[in-house]
Amino acid sequence: MSNCEEEFKFTKKCAESWLKRIRNFAGFLGMILPWIALIGATIASKARPEIFPEDFWETLSISATYYFTPALAGILTTAAIVLICYKGYDWKDELITTISGIFGLMIVIFPCKCSSSPDLVGFFQLPVNISDKIHCTAAVLFFLLLAINSMFLFTLGESDTKQKHLRNFIYKICGIGMFCTLPLLIIPFEFPAKIFVIEAIALTFFGISWLVKGQIFGLFSDK
Repeated sequence: MSNCEEEFKFTKKCAESWLKRIRNFAGFLGMILPWIALIGATIASKARPEIFPEDFWETLSISATYYFTPALAGILTTAAIVLICYKGYDWKDELITTISGIFGLMIVIFPCKCSSSPDLVGFFQLPVNISDKIHCTAAVLFFLLLAINSMFLFTLGESDTKQKHLRNFIYKICGIGMFCTLPLLIIPFEFPAKIFVIEAIALTFFGISWLVKGQIFGLFSDK
């Protein structure tokens, strides 16, 4: 084998290793976001209980924690930048993840409306009703694109190993899971912290999908 061929294989191996790390990082951020946001809001509520509205925990959402802890802004912005900079196998991969990342940034830039939100919110100080519409639209499209990515793009590839078939099964389950969480947000049934629970489930599906894609679990890795 020539030196050029060895160098090419080494470079390719390094690129694949780096790509797996990026996927694992994105998955990790998705998994921890709801719980870091919850911990941050809990700490803030202990420090300054007087600023928390009475129905905050009853109507809890990850987006509502934006007004009390930097967790959402910090973690989601980081994840969004990772998605925007992500280099996939082809242009479809990159387009979906880039647009997903843009919608992720929009979720942060345009905060939601809740009992703790002021009249003017966000970087652009928009009326909260307008910001909330942009926020909700961006959040729905964010999860839709991530579900499409998991179901239809992660499953592509020429590998025909048992591990690849198992990974594809998990990608499809995660994609379907993300799709199914969205209608739950508008179905008229209520329970405490409904939105937070649904968001946490959707982000867990996202995290699992990306962690499996990064082959962090040896059971699912190609030998």
